[in-house]
Parts: sequence; structure tokens; C-alpha cells
Amino acid sequence: MITLTGKKVSEGIVIGKLVFYKRDERENRRIYVKDVEKEVQRFQKARQKAMAELKELYVTSIREVGEANAAIFEMQQKILEEEEFVDRVVNIVVEEKLNAEYAVQTTAEEILKGVEGEGKEYLQGHGADVKDVALRLLQILSRNWKDRLLTDEPFVLATSELYPSEAVQLDKSKVLGFVTRYGTINSHTAVIARTKNIPSVIGLGEALKNDYDGKTIIIDGFEGKIYIEPDQTTLAKMKQRKSENRTQIQNLERLKGKENITQSGQKIDICANIGSREDIESVLRSDAGGVGLFRSEFLYMENGGKLPTEEQQFQAYKLAAESMGRKKVVIRTADLGGEKIADCLDLGGEKNPAMGVRGIRVSLDKEEIFMTQLRAILRASLYGNLSVMFPMISSVAEVQRAKLLLGRAGKELKAEKIPYNEKIEVGVMIETPAAVMISGELTREVDFVSIGTNDLTQFTLGMDRGNERLEPYYNPHHPALLKMIRIVANNVHLENKRISICGDLAADPEMTEFFLQIGIDELSVAPGEVLSLRKRIREIQ
Repeated sequence: MITLTGKKVSEGIVIGKLVFYKRDERENRRIYVKDVEKEVQRFQKARQKAMAELKELYVTSIREVGEANAAIFEMQQKILEEEEFVDRVVNIVVEEKLNAEYAVQTTAEEILKGVEGEGKEYLQGHGADVKDVALRLLQILSRNWKDRLLTDEPFVLATSELYPSEAVQLDKSKVLGFVTRYGTINSHTAVIARTKNIPSVIGLGEALKNDYDGKTIIIDGFEGKIYIEPDQTTLAKMKQRKSENRTQIQNLERLKGKENITQSGQKIDICANIGSREDIESVLRSDAGGVGLFRSEFLYMENGGKLPTEEQQFQAYKLAAESMGRKKVVIRTADLGGEKIADCLDLGGEKNPAMGVRGIRVSLDKEEIFMTQLRAILRASLYGNLSVMFPMISSVAEVQRAKLLLGRAGKELKAEKIPYNEKIEVGVMIETPAAVMISGELTREVDFVSIGTNDLTQFTLGMDRGNERLEPYYNPHHPALLKMIRIVANNVHLENKRISICGDLAADPEMTEFFLQIGIDELSVAPGEVLSLRKRIREIQ
């Protein structure tokens, strides 16, 4: 048995025969042409045919993977419409008297090197899409090309790299899962795999050998591992896990499209917590009512030694807003400090970082960095139902100052003639006992309130939730904590505002009935917990 480890993309267990995708990628030679006008027309006809195919693929993809993912093919159409792309191909044909195939391939290679892509945001990070478009054009120009999968039985697909248009057209009745040598977890191909629920592992490198073609393979999409020619023990274990997973999924999948409503008719919203752009697909698959908490600090923590730029943040927030459509997306401003350390931000050493400069305190202390984030959020607010939320609040003055800076960011954008939603909603997180006691005053300053039960619990109990020695004493159901949550809920509702729970306690099935009793409007949990929470709510009398 051979075990390989890569990057997990889409969860699930599949067992089948490994088949390598034999994509016919013939070399495009430099061929001199006599009639350059005819060759240009041949390219333009191929381009128009490619555009028509992509439009058809877009319509099909809306049904298969949703409008947000189908937008990939609108972006690919944009590449074909780009004047510089077209002009570059035509110039090679006319000036160098070379064939269209060579001109297309050369232009695509230059774009991938950044020659044509500089300053074009829609191309940044989309190398696979450029290759995909070029391959489509080349296949149309060379009509005898055929990609081959030499099997009629269900199989596990293997390839060096899978392009988005190929991934979206995978027949789930034939392709059990796929594995690749290269690729990233943020690629469009990975996004489509997750949306279509095709178990897959990518980035296996050269260890994924052509010699394995035809052999039995197990994909463990939960662990990011594959097993070639598995032994009987591994095979039995994975079959059992596959059966258990199938039963669980089938039961929960039936709840998609159902209301979050108790048997007595009480309703509550269920949203999802995310920390990165790849989590957005999980939210869509989970049938959540929106994003109740976008943990924006991860954009800082995963950016190495450089601060994320306004453009980087804007693109991340815009993607979330567009993907969710009319559903809400709450961006929590960077909750850095404590255990959340970012290499790009020096907060200095602290004896007790959990009680130190963190959350809104960092943002107000690093005003320039905070303004960059606020500008990005406001810019993205134009693309969906976006709102902003401030973390670790302990005074009204903090909220007022944060709102003042938000207003200043809006004025800057207006002066630059950059549009944004001037009525963007603002919320605060209640995570400290101080915030609980002034929750009425805080609520009057904002549009909504969310309780972060993780920090509120440890501050209330005076215990570090990560300290193993305190585990026997750490009680997330402590009466004092439950009284605090009830106090906040009452104060928020007195002001006719909405309240949500977004900490770990939101997904605790033992707490669901209590939250319903005190009138919590929304629970925000991990995407994978949405359907199980819906199940729990629908079981309550």
C-alpha cells in the first residue's frame, strides 16, 4: 500500500479505479501563413465560438454550482473580450505571419508571466482560467483534438491540473472523485469540487505517478490522503467510514430549504461563521441564512510579514458579498491580539495578552491600518448585503470613535468619487462583562448586537479556556453567563434591535432551547454545523 498526502479540498471517502486524464495537448508549432486575413478570420470565428460555449456553460453552471461559481465563466468571457488579448493575437498573425494556434498560445503564456495581466485585477490569481480559455480556443482551432477518458465504469480521475471548465462538467455518475499533482485550495477548480461535493485531494506533486493508472485508490477527503492499492484493514476501515458519512449526510441533506422553526412555530435565523474566502463555498453548501461572522483577522494572520492592502481586503469582502447575494454578510473588523498574532503587526510584548491590547483596542491604536480596512469594507458594501461589526467593546466611547472613523472613511471615498452603501449597518460584539452591563447604551449606538460567548465565558469565570488544568472548573453553562446573555437579550430587544450569538455556544444543542426561550434572533455557527442545528431546532416542541 502506498500512502500520499496532499491538500484536502472536498470532504468524503471514495474507492475506485484510478484513471489518468489523457488531455491531448499537442505542441503548437510556428507555421507561416500566406493569407493573414483568412487566418485572422479563423481566430475570430474560434473566439466567437468560444464565447458562445462559455455563455452556455455559464447557464448550465448556475444550475450545477450556483450563480456565484458560474461567474467564473463570465470572467473567462471577459478574457476573450479583452482588447489587448485580441490585439496581441492578431498582431502576431499579421506582423509575424504566423498561425492562430501559435499566436493564442504565445499570448496566453505572456499573460501568465504578467506581460498582459499587469493592472488587470480580474486576472490576478487566475492562471488556471487563462490556461482554460487558451485551451478552449486551441481545441476549436484544431478540430481533431479529443480528450480521452478510456473507461465506461465509475472511476477516480487523476491529472496534473484540472481546469475550471473541466471540473464543472465532471459527471458525478462517472467521476467518483479526483486527485491532482498541482493546484491550490483557493482555485476555482477547488471551489467547484467543494460545491459539487466531489471528494478530492490536490497538490500531491510528482509522487502521483502515471504508473498508478488502473490501480485501486481510496481518497480520504477528510484527511487529505490517498491510498494506492490499500490493504484489507485500510479498505475495511474506509468502507465503514464511508457508510457512516453517507447516512449522516443523507439525513441532514433533507433539511436543505427547510425553515429553522420549532414544532410550536417559533423561528430563528441560522448563519455561518467564516475566516477565509474558501469558507464561502461551505456556507453556500450548508444552506445558511448568511454570514453572521466574517473573521477578518485571518486576512492579516495569513499574509506573512506584509499588511493586507486595501485592494486585497476589498476583493475578499466583495467576493463574500457577491457570493451571498441578498443574504447578509457581517464583517467583523480585525480581532487581533491575545492568541491571534499576525506577523505583519507588531503589538509588543504583554504579560497578559488576553487582557491587553486586542480587538477594537488594536484598531483604535493603529488608526491608519484601521482606516484601510474600513475603506475596503465600505467599497465592498456596494456588492451585497454587507454590514460591519466592532469586536471586544467595553465602552460607548470606543463605539463612537470607531463610528467616527467609519464616517471619515466614507467621506474619503466620496471625495474620490468611489461609491459605497452610505446606509451600511453597524454592530458591536458583547464579549466583556462591562459590555453586558452597558448593553442598553451600546445598543442605542448601533443597528445590531452579537454576543461572543467564547471570550465572555472566560472573562466572566476568570478562567483561560485553553488551560487544561482548569477544565474541571470551566463551565460554559454557568448560571452567571446565562444571566448575562438574558440581560443583553432583554436590553437589545427593548431598543427594538436584533441580537445574535456567534460563539461556540451557538452550536451547543443543550443551549438551543434556552436561546429560543429568551428570544435570540440568530445563531451563527460553523458551516458544517448549520444543518445539524436546524435539525435540533425542528425537533423542539
